[in-house]
Amino acid sequence: MEYKRLSRTLVHAGQIIDVYTDQMELPNGNTADWDFIGHKGAAAFVAETETNQIVMVKQYRNALERYTLEIPAGGINPGEDFQTAAVRELTEETGYHVKSCEHLLDVYTTVAFCNEKIGIYCGRVGEKELQNLDEDEFVEICTYSLEELIQMILEGKIQDSKTVSGLLAYHQKKK
Repeated sequence: MEYKRLSRTLVHAGQIIDVYTDQMELPNGNTADWDFIGHKGAAAFVAETETNQIVMVKQYRNALERYTLEIPAGGINPGEDFQTAAVRELTEETGYHVKSCEHLLDVYTTVAFCNEKIGIYCGRVGEKELQNLDEDEFVEICTYSLEELIQMILEGKIQDSKTVSGLLAYHQKKK
């Protein structure tokens, strides 16, 4: 079975994503228009404090019209790799400084129509200083035990895919 992109038309160029319409040739020879969202990539960090608490951020998400509880994360800046972005985002959003860092896993958030890849890292954090938030960011810092967070996932209180994936992988790693 072969799929072939015949054309890609930019519909909207955004700050975080670009939206396209792809004209695709299908394996049966027919054509179809498919939506495609191009994403610049992101990174996240599962951060554990010296007291074995996991650092989380609570922030408003416009797409869901509500607050969510997530692991610290953000977009990759030009010239950055995933690890550098993960460490930078953690420090900017929470003020915590990384003492150790290792790759945990990569996730593609919505493979049906978007190429967003999030590199997720984990490690210990030490001192906490002031947040260094973007002008449009309002982030509340919270800490929980890993067991509390796993329970919140199971109860449907945490639904963000990078957070669910990162916390479950970290939980498995800690066993």
